[in-house]
Amino acid sequence: MSHFAAIRLPHEILFGKGQRHALPKVALRHGTRALICTDQRFAGTAIFAEILAALEDASIAVFVHDGVLPDVPRNSVSVCVEGARGFKPDMVIGIGGGSCLDMAKCAALILSHGGQLQDYYGEFKVPGPTLPVIAMPTTAGTGSEVTPVAVVSDPDRTLKVGISSPYLIAAAAICDPELTMSCPVGLTAVAGADALTHAIEAFTAARRGTDASLAQNHVFIGKSALTDHFALLAIKLLGRSLEKACKDGADQDARADVMMGALAAGCAFGTAGTAAAHAIQYPVGALTHTAHGLGVATLMPYVMSYNRSASTEELAEVGAALGIVQAGLDVKEMAGAAIEEVRRLFAAIGITPTLKALGLPADKLDWTAEQAFGIDRLIKNNPRPFDLEAMKRLVQAAYDGDLAASAI
Repeated sequence: MSHFAAIRLPHEILFGKGQRHALPKVALRHGTRALICTDQRFAGTAIFAEILAALEDASIAVFVHDGVLPDVPRNSVSVCVEGARGFKPDMVIGIGGGSCLDMAKCAALILSHGGQLQDYYGEFKVPGPTLPVIAMPTTAGTGSEVTPVAVVSDPDRTLKVGISSPYLIAAAAICDPELTMSCPVGLTAVAGADALTHAIEAFTAARRGTDASLAQNHVFIGKSALTDHFALLAIKLLGRSLEKACKDGADQDARADVMMGALAAGCAFGTAGTAAAHAIQYPVGALTHTAHGLGVATLMPYVMSYNRSASTEELAEVGAALGIVQAGLDVKEMAGAAIEEVRRLFAAIGITPTLKALGLPADKLDWTAEQAFGIDRLIKNNPRPFDLEAMKRLVQAAYDGDLAASAI
């Protein structure tokens, strides 16, 4: 076992029922003027009105940008920044789903360093600290509250693009599962499946070595003992409670488990990174215009099957974390049982089973494989190497629903 490990996290993570009420005191550590990024739906809720009142009672002036759109269109960041620039915020508070948190990171970046958003695409392009971000998720999926990534959609590009830098990690994450209680079943399922995919891909990611320059030159550096700890916690919590939360949205314990699972998954993949399921989803999402979490979850059983020969022991541990009884099963059988349990769980919560059912055109399979194969930052993280032909076979298997073929 290698004792190399790395982890990058917010300065403060608060989790639990009612923790949203800590926001004013947390915010006061960073100043008295807050830009709030949220969406129109949440801005109209009674809970948001209570949050605003609490901030104002603490003498924190607020500027609300409630125009956050799904997938953060590039030009929408400029609208937010130009609206808030004259307000001169001390901090940015993101409240909402992953897009709201990503908008907060992007707004903090441009307010701090200027330029165009596209100047920062890729890894380590952010030159220094930004305005502090406080992230308060209202869904349980992306883990953006603890990750060094903001994902945006650019009209000049077919695929969504990411800005990855440790400087984008929020100063504080406040995770209150009460904020997820009204999340509809479809969104609960897709977001939770996204989180489970994050955790499995982080836990099965390649080990990338112990070179002292690795974490200084790359944001995502593969699995380690620390990321494994968070990934297994996420798998355990999501495995026992995601289906429950989808069946009964009023189950407070299940909601808390799923939100903690999403948080832990973010802690894991924010350093370890993700792999082939995410690489394939980028072109799939561009073509099908389906939710990111739905796409990666559709792909996950096939990617697990492809990786089984290289990650047998890790997949067996995934199975144990999912609660599969190990008696009588050897390591290979346990790995196979883990794949089947993920497929069963995703089917139970309504995840689309194949790329064909997701709406991917048959004549775009090769293009999808070529685009996915070119996303090197994710492909190099996959535990089993790829060549283009292997990627084409995997995409075809996921299109056909042929789990056995995906292992070839």
